[in-house]
Amino acid sequence: MNQSSVLFDLPGPRARRRNAVIGALTVLVIVALIAFVIYRFYATGQFEPIRWEQFQYTAVQRELLNGLLATLRAAGLGAVLALAFGAVFAAARLSDRAYVRAPATFVVELFRAIPLLILIFFFYYGPLQFGSRLPALWALVFGLTLYNGSVLAEIFRAGINAIPRGQSEGAYAIGLGKSQVLRLIMLPQAFRAMLPAIVSQLVVLLKDTALGFVITYPELLYAGRAVGGRLPFRLPYVPSYLVVAAIYIAICGALSFFAWWLQRRLNRQGRSSGVVLPAQDATGEAAHAV
Repeated sequence: MNQSSVLFDLPGPRARRRNAVIGALTVLVIVALIAFVIYRFYATGQFEPIRWEQFQYTAVQRELLNGLLATLRAAGLGAVLALAFGAVFAAARLSDRAYVRAPATFVVELFRAIPLLILIFFFYYGPLQFGSRLPALWALVFGLTLYNGSVLAEIFRAGINAIPRGQSEGAYAIGLGKSQVLRLIMLPQAFRAMLPAIVSQLVVLLKDTALGFVITYPELLYAGRAVGGRLPFRLPYVPSYLVVAAIYIAICGALSFFAWWLQRRLNRQGRSSGVVLPAQDATGEAAHAV
């Protein structure tokens, strides 16, 4: 029996026709909305050649490229630190020791509850109260790290807890320690299940770099605003933001495609190669099988 039929009753002929009609109407509404937006852009002169002319100049292209590099720099640093933060605090939350688990739980829940923009403001404007100043890049990176790292910690913890208990119990039965069980048994299986959620959160992190705009970090959106505010080209804000949006879509799409390719590769490797756990002989020593 199909697993989906266990969760809900399969629709009959009338229900399938109704669902098809609803789906078609939804598509029509979306297409009509997109067409209306394009029409309004056309009616207000957003597609006039003069508004798009500056994008052919090398100086403008370099300005957008510098903004893109600044975005990737902040996203790269934030992703590395957030993954490390998430791994450490997920391991702490899985600890058997309450004095380790409780503070980690408090930290994760605290930073998940604070809006990212407040964290960025705190790191940027907080040091000013003490006569110091944190560069805009690091204020943005630290905010991204704490917020997204807390979310990733929950993803890691949930992924590991989703592994059937029999896996860890079998590993303990043959004499493996908790760190070995986590590293050799749980993580390889959990990683495949967690990969889509991890990539989705990293895409969110990449898009959240646009909040650096509010602390004057020269990321892609900041560069797009500068390009769009030029009076000789009739203030082409909409064309500039459309170009910026297209760049974001391309980067996020490439990241999602890489995650899809990596997951397929891992799944093929998992099916083609078997992992044999170390067994113990009568003397209690581990006998490794390949």
